Amino acid sequence: MADSGRERARHWQYAELPGVDLLRASYVEKIFVRHTHENFVIAAIADGVEVFHHGGGDQYAGPGALALVNPDTPHTGRAGVPEGWRYGAVYPSPELVAEIAAETTTIRGTPGFTSPVLDDPYAAGLVHQVLRAAEEGNALAADTLLRVAVTRLLRLNGGPLPQRAVHTAGARVAARARAVLEERMVEPPSLERLAADLGTSPFALLRAFRDTYGMPPHTWLTDARVRRARHLLDAGSAPAEAAVAVGFTDQPHLNRHFTRIVGVPPGAYQRERKNVQDGDGRLLLPSRAWQNRQLSQTYAVKKAENPTPPSSGTP
Repeated sequence: MADSGRERARHWQYAELPGVDLLRASYVEKIFVRHTHENFVIAAIADGVEVFHHGGGDQYAGPGALALVNPDTPHTGRAGVPEGWRYGAVYPSPELVAEIAAETTTIRGTPGFTSPVLDDPYAAGLVHQVLRAAEEGNALAADTLLRVAVTRLLRLNGGPLPQRAVHTAGARVAARARAVLEERMVEPPSLERLAADLGTSPFALLRAFRDTYGMPPHTWLTDARVRRARHLLDAGSAPAEAAVAVGFTDQPHLNRHFTRIVGVPPGAYQRERKNVQDGDGRLLLPSRAWQNRQLSQTYAVKKAENPTPPSSGTP
């Protein structure tokens, strides 16, 4: 558990939910810089308001709403009200979401979310219950509720993701630049040198890279370094070793960027994920009684209005 005054966060994994990251957090002054995730982001807001820049504009998610981000989609995050925001999130892998979509929806192609914000207290409650079940070591409930939640979200707000095709000359140059940065992550070239090696100008490369990947090369490189550092930490590397291995000058340098992207320091991140069965009871989100009451009330309202029928044989 990372705790800094009014801001608290826990980023962990549950062994019985492979390919899924879990997060509970309460932030007030936290600002997430522009970054991406390998997995889907399904964040259920419990209190306050989160604002995140996505798709060219600011998106707002309040209590009972979900912030939904597809893999490799640049976005930011910050508080939308002075008291901040409190939420729980699950990060299922693209493979798991594709498996669920194939079994429970009619989506063809690569499934994803069509809108970044969905106001659905029932689905938000399901996310909170997934986290509770994982903390309690209830594998059957955690897996079931996660699949029900993803199915519901795909039915309400799902569709095939557009395939990113490299057609233009600028996109091809950007792809080559990205490959160079991935290969030379520890000692990347300057923008001028990179552009010269690719036969273009610095500003032309900058424009092409931003148009293709949603961020300039240096921002993308920091995001990629943190992503690789996460894999190294998961594999058991010490934070100081991971920092040097991905190109940061030292551990404080990694700490600063890691916290601004992941939401917790690398040490806290690694400790939680080493002990996936840790159940310390330090909950940041509503109690089970509150969740059950909210779910029963929400379901009654949804049923009276125009409910989304549950899939056969599921809760």
